[in-house]
Amino acid sequence: MRLTPEALVRDHTVYSCVMGSRAFGLATGSSDTDRRGVFLAPTPLYWSFEKPPAHVEGPADEQFSWELERFCELALRANPNILECLHSPLVERIDATGHELLSLREAFLSRDVHRTFTRYAMGQRKKLSADVRQHGVPRWKHAMHLLRLMACCRDLLRTGRLVIDAGDERERLLAVKRGEVPWPEIERRMARLGEECDEAAVHTMLPPEPDRARVEDFLFRVRRRSAVQPGPYDEVVERIVG
Repeated sequence: MRLTPEALVRDHTVYSCVMGSRAFGLATGSSDTDRRGVFLAPTPLYWSFEKPPAHVEGPADEQFSWELERFCELALRANPNILECLHSPLVERIDATGHELLSLREAFLSRDVHRTFTRYAMGQRKKLSADVRQHGVPRWKHAMHLLRLMACCRDLLRTGRLVIDAGDERERLLAVKRGEVPWPEIERRMARLGEECDEAAVHTMLPPEPDRARVEDFLFRVRRRSAVQPGPYDEVVERIVG
């Protein structure tokens, strides 16, 4: 049994959503549509020497998908991009397995988000600072997204809920994207958000570790179901958007 990467995405996607500015409530007329998805490689594919891919880029522009197990593995590590995919308000396609995956959103959350989100933010901040040293200005769009991510982390640690929409901060963030906010002010905002994240981490209600056993049980059931009943789990795929 062998399937092309394109066929895996086309025929075995269990969940797909729109990410980026459109999901963050920060879209403008020129914004791209970034699509992210999760596909379930049929279990028999793992019985051959050539294993299915852990991820697939495309086939459409700005589209990227992960195999379910890899996606869960990254989510358990509190990967910011993966966790945010699970909370996109713009779901384009979902089946019963996808619904099960979304029901596990809280199982992936833990205090590790403080480490992973802030580490990612620090890396992006260094790149922005390098841009300022080299060109005199940062990449404003990246600065906007970094501020949103840091606020998202702070609120997650405070409330235990991951909300990726910028909400009331939309206009302030878009002003950053337009280059209307001086870089020193952006640096001050980043420093303040970093302190707020650290403080929230001390008092967070999030558990010390994700619920790995619950996620592993889900993967086991899905793999077994795929082995017993090869092919798409649902004859009808629910399309939420588009």
